[in-house]
Amino acid sequence: MGRITDAVKNLLIINVIVFFGTQALPERIKSMGNMYFPLSENFQPYQILTNMFMHADFQHLLFNMMTLFFLGPLVEQALGTKRFLQLYFLSGLGAVVLHMGIKWFEYQGIIAGLDPSEISAVANEGLSILNSGRNYRGELGELNYILNGSILGASGAVYGVLIAFATLFPNMKLMLLFPPIPIKAKYLAAGLIALGLFSGVTGFQQGVAHWGHLGGAIVGFIMIRFIWKLQSLR
Repeated sequence: MGRITDAVKNLLIINVIVFFGTQALPERIKSMGNMYFPLSENFQPYQILTNMFMHADFQHLLFNMMTLFFLGPLVEQALGTKRFLQLYFLSGLGAVVLHMGIKWFEYQGIIAGLDPSEISAVANEGLSILNSGRNYRGELGELNYILNGSILGASGAVYGVLIAFATLFPNMKLMLLFPPIPIKAKYLAAGLIALGLFSGVTGFQQGVAHWGHLGGAIVGFIMIRFIWKLQSLR
């Protein structure tokens, strides 16, 4: 890997500062940087941006920042700093749009079979119930996760960078951590997309915003191949 590039360095610094700087805040305040469902009382427009710099725990932060650190510089060198930042933030936005779009269809299907008083009760009381480690059963519980759950993390933006890397450098070999074997970037990207799609459809690995990852990946691919029309470099 070459030298760390300007945009990658600054994104790493901001993410790390935000993570450690928010650890001492009460959960109620810290969580307002997460992205909530637009119909939730907890939703604020600024969350579309701030959620990209929030992380659930150190492992979440470490995985995203390691991917950005190792793959980001080559992508930034290939695109230039301006285009790289466009890729990063639009991929993060794409993650929010696809995730919330899927949740919108789920929401419509759930409320069709519920009484308005039940919906109101979940909207008003559901967050405190989730914060206590409990939840409703059945459809009310699913509705509560939609209205009062949130997504956070740079994963969507990082997936856009990863897919951009695989599109630009498809045959470059990357070393996996588990197991420690080399794999071409195009195969790694295809495997992650397949796993994300499977998990999103089946509900495997609940608590992970699989559709958000896919949204970021889709935007990254479209920007490289169809908007900027860049070809493979290696």
